[in-house]
Amino acid sequence: MPRNATKATDRFEFERALLGKGAATIAGVDEAGRGPLAGPVSAAAVIFPAEWIRTGLPRELEGLNDSKQLTESQRERFFTALTENPAIRHGIAIIEASVIDAINILQATHRAMNEALAQLSPAPAHVLVDGTRVKSLYFPQTPLVKGDARSYSIAAASVLAKVTRDRLMLRYADDFPGYGFAEHKGYGTLAHLAAIARHGPCPIHRRSFAPLKPVQAELF
Repeated sequence: MPRNATKATDRFEFERALLGKGAATIAGVDEAGRGPLAGPVSAAAVIFPAEWIRTGLPRELEGLNDSKQLTESQRERFFTALTENPAIRHGIAIIEASVIDAINILQATHRAMNEALAQLSPAPAHVLVDGTRVKSLYFPQTPLVKGDARSYSIAAASVLAKVTRDRLMLRYADDFPGYGFAEHKGYGTLAHLAAIARHGPCPIHRRSFAPLKPVQAELF
């Protein structure tokens, strides 16, 4: 191999290894929306057929990648391909801002993951998780840092979670005009912060997040 050649990433490497160890069904799980100041956090779980793991993705899923590396139109196309193919099992869960404020964003994210996985039938034998280990996950797991770029199963979950949340934020843009949710999807952009300063928070803002969280006066 030439010195400057790069080896293609095998994005079914981890799934195939688990199949070889006897795990019949392997799910990828990922979330979207941990960081925004407004809106829900979403999670999705995807199980691909074992035959695809052995031989590769079908043509309609060629180019599947981490949702952050795809354009909006590409994400929408993959969302349709993933959700309309009966060979693919998937689950999607949403945890609203009020619950995030009640239990914190980490617990809300993990709850969303478990709820998405619970929708899969039969249940996965093993789960590939994007990021670090999720202690509360109900299934055996392998955490993969930057897993959405290393595993097709996680990449697929990232697309479902991202598109689901983005569509909700577009709906909220109509419900709560003046905040620009259609543009920034709830993230803390300068325009969003300026809108909060003008209008105050709306019902989907996360009151436990700075700068929305009330500042406690120091006690002397």
